[in-house]
Amino acid sequence: MTPRLSGRRICGKHSIHRRWWSAWQRVARSGLVLLAALLAMPHSTESQTPAKVALVGILRLQHADDPTHELIRQAFRDTGYVEGQNIRTEWRYAEGRTERLAALATELVSLKPDAIVTFGGPLIRTVRRATSTIPLIAMADDLVREGHIASLARPGGNVTGVSIFGPELDVKRLEFLKQVVPEAVRVAVLADPDVTDAAHVNQLRLAAQGLAVQINIFEVRREEELARVFERARAWRAQAVNVLASNNLNTFRRTIIDLAAKARLPAIYQWDQSARDGGLIGYGPTLIAPYRTAFLQLGKILSGADPAMLPAARPTEFKIVVNMKTARALRLAVPSSVLARADEIIE
Repeated sequence: MTPRLSGRRICGKHSIHRRWWSAWQRVARSGLVLLAALLAMPHSTESQTPAKVALVGILRLQHADDPTHELIRQAFRDTGYVEGQNIRTEWRYAEGRTERLAALATELVSLKPDAIVTFGGPLIRTVRRATSTIPLIAMADDLVREGHIASLARPGGNVTGVSIFGPELDVKRLEFLKQVVPEAVRVAVLADPDVTDAAHVNQLRLAAQGLAVQINIFEVRREEELARVFERARAWRAQAVNVLASNNLNTFRRTIIDLAAKARLPAIYQWDQSARDGGLIGYGPTLIAPYRTAFLQLGKILSGADPAMLPAARPTEFKIVVNMKTARALRLAVPSSVLARADEIIE
């Protein structure tokens, strides 16, 4: 009798080959599926939608060739912005003509920018009239006092930025001017009525009384008013000039510097740049620092911060610059105590 074989199958050489071929086919099919999936993916980042580059409008009262313009652009670069790469900008210049501001602000708003940047009370008010929704990064002498924001900690609207506390520094400048010209008892004060209110003037008068100085406020809104203002100041027998914090007056500073030189009146200004432009003394925040801070605020807004909740900043760096060339032209002996306090002396 032929013996029965067990149920276990005995595989020969051909059976092994068939099993190997079947396994290889399964691997090949898996590879094709994987290849198809890879081909379905984007070939490179070039085929993807490029990231949006933010558009920012910048409104200025000055001319495009004003020396502060390059400082602003430098501050812009210092805070990491590269035009055309990570930001796009639209600049508008009123060229010293306040009557052009409304049309320029409306033009910027029509571009639907992600934010607008501007400097000075009149410009801020103009932009706020044009939009209440586009974030506005602003720099002013006192953002709270001028009514642009509710408080430094919580601005509460579409405005935030940098508040340089001009009124307090105007008092400091008056005190310093008295040290520079101890014999001065009659000081002409150039004030922009759009940013200098009654409380500001009273603060100055109180400080003047403590210095045994009489002040006379001369209001200036337009550059063409300055010649007449200096005539009136000389008629009043002014012995020195305190130029109050104002974007307008800073725009007119070259004219003020020239008229002060012709009238032989020592004058003190808000910014260090004024002394470099020929003014006697610049005392206040370094001009570039608040611009850098404003653009850092801009970066936070573009990253999603709510201007209503983003605290406004204030300057932390201040500088005294004395122009000795101007002092010599005025035949003014600047006290050594003043020179000792100066951060920069221009010879």
